Amino acid sequence: MIPLLTCVLTVASLLVYAQELPVKEPDISKLAEELFGVPDEDLNYEELYENLMQILSNPINLNKATADDLSLLQVLTNAQIKDLLDYRNENKDFLSIYELQAVPGFDPALIEKLAPFIKVIDPTTTIDKSVLTRIKSESDNFFLLRSERTLNPVEDSGSPAYKGSPEKVLVRFRTSRAGDFSFGFCGEKDQGEEFRWNAKKNYYLFDYWSFHVQLQNKGRIKNLIIGDYQAQFGQGVMIGGAFGTGKGSETITAVRRSNIGVLPYTSVYEAGGLRGAAATISVVKHVTMTGYYSACRRDASIPSDSIESSISAVQVTGFHRNEKELNARKQVKERAYGAVLQYKRKAFEAGVMYHHYGIGAAIIPKPTPYNQFTFSGSQFDNFGIFLNYQWNNFSFFNETAYTLGAGLGSVTGVLCSVTPSFDISMLYRRYDRNFYTQFANPFAEVSEPQNERGFYWGWKYRFNRKFTLAGYFDLFRFPWLRYRSYAPSTGYESLIRFTWQPSRKVMMFLQGREESKARNTAEESVAYTTDPGIKRNYWIHCELGLHEKVRLKSRAQFSSYSINGNFSTGFVMAQDINVTLGRFQVSGRYAMFETDDYDNRQYVYENDVLLAYSMPALFGVGVRKVLMVRYKINKFISVWLRYATTRMLGEHSTGSEPIDGSMKKDLKFQMKIQF
Repeated sequence: MIPLLTCVLTVASLLVYAQELPVKEPDISKLAEELFGVPDEDLNYEELYENLMQILSNPINLNKATADDLSLLQVLTNAQIKDLLDYRNENKDFLSIYELQAVPGFDPALIEKLAPFIKVIDPTTTIDKSVLTRIKSESDNFFLLRSERTLNPVEDSGSPAYKGSPEKVLVRFRTSRAGDFSFGFCGEKDQGEEFRWNAKKNYYLFDYWSFHVQLQNKGRIKNLIIGDYQAQFGQGVMIGGAFGTGKGSETITAVRRSNIGVLPYTSVYEAGGLRGAAATISVVKHVTMTGYYSACRRDASIPSDSIESSISAVQVTGFHRNEKELNARKQVKERAYGAVLQYKRKAFEAGVMYHHYGIGAAIIPKPTPYNQFTFSGSQFDNFGIFLNYQWNNFSFFNETAYTLGAGLGSVTGVLCSVTPSFDISMLYRRYDRNFYTQFANPFAEVSEPQNERGFYWGWKYRFNRKFTLAGYFDLFRFPWLRYRSYAPSTGYESLIRFTWQPSRKVMMFLQGREESKARNTAEESVAYTTDPGIKRNYWIHCELGLHEKVRLKSRAQFSSYSINGNFSTGFVMAQDINVTLGRFQVSGRYAMFETDDYDNRQYVYENDVLLAYSMPALFGVGVRKVLMVRYKINKFISVWLRYATTRMLGEHSTGSEPIDGSMKKDLKFQMKIQF
């Protein structure tokens, strides 16, 4: 009688809970705040971070998810992942995601945060129905069309005329079922590129195409991908996908990279993925072998007067708008292949890795004081090992890789839940100045794991469900010269964040960050001199739900930069409003910014259309306005319209794209068809 009563009460509570907490779309703005550090290099962060958004937009199967799958979501702590897997092992498959309330330590707020990234699939459907039937009736199928343009651009007078229209156009299709299959393709044309068909130039309407076919859990074949893919093993020291998260306010889970193997590459960042085939096969119990091969063409400018075929670097912008850029399009062949042998049993995981990279033209960097140890040549080989071990509430991880005939790269760390309320993380990394990689993305201070030593310590303390205090301190050293710092140097970075969330409708945080990093001074001298540049950032953020359908967000950011006696500042103040009116969802932003220089540029995440990421750099003096409307025509079709303006006061250019006048106007349209 008692077991029957317990079962009835559990089912009833699940039904009530499901009614009170419907699954929502992921809150990308919160992910951006927690996962991504402050951008400080001239990279295309929007396309790089969009890659992670693509991964997180494809929910994982809760009944098949591994610890690494759950870790990639950056939602659960080390102890919470252990509790979830222990519960699943004891009680078999979940019947509903709301059964998570029975897992120790899982409260409604945590489940609401996790729910958009997971799903529960009945395992019997993978046996009773064919793949084609599942694609037709049970998978997530969608087609997406996006068009955007700057309404008032002018071409750079110093560059040849653009050949194409000013629109950026994207088409995307994907059908998938978590843990079963995935198929998709993506075509993109950047602003200024043209639609054309030229098979001899590998140009098929769109400038860039991506596609993939993936099958999972088919007997001994655990994973098979043909087309575009990315790979991440160990801690990403030797080979890691293009989705590192940097040093953000998530001071614990973001430190450790997930050993997730190979997965489809669906980003429009043209230089980030591999193209070919990859497969993971079960060799014997607890042992798998992954092999991959990639062959594609990359952009590079080959000098016409070069005696031998050589380039200074592989180009990664992806722009092909004029004759100069088109002449560099797909000029060199790139080949990469490798293998990973893994052993995994319960809490222990180990692997041995090999990776080869080769390119059809010798890379000969232009000589500078700092790049004497930059890779030169046409190929290199890497060997590496990784070890991961979970013991109670401790998670140990390590990867060490070696470039044959050159240097070493290594990461060692630990995550620990000291108490249910207190977590710490520690990580040591070493990247020699002659350690070479091409598709790596480990934890590092700079974008490439080279010429760096560092020790990171992070912590997070939850006083209760309302108050959280978190922070980190990272001490690093550059043993050799680097860009804009022509002497060996040391530096540090620290952050502290206080969060108050008394309810689901109210949230506020205060955050401060300081970074010290050496840079060349502007003083004229026979010898280069350096001085520590100190950057400070401060954030004040408030969110308030006035109603279930109205939410306000207020943000103030301040920064300062000092070096060699010079001091400059910058700030941005932004007000957001999000309103749901039936089938309409409306979001708007009004932001004012003022910076003394580019060193104080401000990054603030903006709401964007589905599967897009927007975080423009604001510098100078101006006003930024954004209005976006989403209309759900029916359960199959949704459309978005986004209009953004940046008005500069006293300047007539915003960012790298020249504009006509003092106001930049951007328009974006997107339609998604789900079937």
